[in-house]
Amino acid sequence: MAVAVARSRRGLKRIVVGRPYPRTPGAARLVPGLLVLGVPLLIALAGPLFAGEAGPRGTSLTTGAGHPLGTDFTGRDVLREILLGGRSVVLVAVAATALTYAVALPVGFVCALTRRAWLEEVLMRPLDVLLSVPSLLAVLLVAAVVRPGPAGLAAVVAFVGIPDSARIVRAAGAEAAARPAVEALRMQGESWARLALGYVGRAIGRTLAADVGVRLTGAVYLVATAAFLGVGVAPDAADWAVMVDRNRTGLSVQPWATVVPALLIVALTMGGNLLADAALTRPHRTGKNR
Repeated sequence: MAVAVARSRRGLKRIVVGRPYPRTPGAARLVPGLLVLGVPLLIALAGPLFAGEAGPRGTSLTTGAGHPLGTDFTGRDVLREILLGGRSVVLVAVAATALTYAVALPVGFVCALTRRAWLEEVLMRPLDVLLSVPSLLAVLLVAAVVRPGPAGLAAVVAFVGIPDSARIVRAAGAEAAARPAVEALRMQGESWARLALGYVGRAIGRTLAADVGVRLTGAVYLVATAAFLGVGVAPDAADWAVMVDRNRTGLSVQPWATVVPALLIVALTMGGNLLADAALTRPHRTGKNR
């Protein structure tokens, strides 16, 4: 903050120039969140471009010998497996989050804007029942019956995430829908879609952004846990969670094959949480601030 001193008829006058916005908890979390999340995302999305062709397999759980991070339990190069193994985790988690909101947004907006108690009962009560079942247990139960691939796993993870997101959209949307501006738009005959997308959706955008971060973090956790347990991916697939499961017995001999993919999964969840917190705690800039 700069302070200028100007001379006036009544003496010296201090003028504050370029006063910055106060530092907020949201701003303090934004940059670390981007950095923490950016590393695993970059490896997951760009890693396959630099993985190269698979070479001959080496000795199981060794270091050196032309392998920067050593070899895994099956003798494959750990660095190459890490470069290839993140895409499945990230893409399945992103697809699951998108599917969750494809259902949760319409359900939440309908309950918030229609003001019909019977419709809310029909839509929300089944979701409340599903909400009482632990997410991981629901994923494992469904997966045990249908044996899903990556697409099926994304659908199952999305299914268990719908109740939480729908309730958040409904609660935030109901508060926004009760504002005088929405009442005025109703009296002007605005359509339901215009109310939902044109006003209510924008009014609760920050809340939705925070919840998307939470859902994405939860999806990464469920996808990685399912893969660790052998659900949704092949046992020999290049996948970070599979690498942790496959190489944990040799942790004391060759730690890189287990520690590096585990840290990348942790970075995904931590970065997502930091960005969600930043979106939720960042204050609005009002005309007075400007």
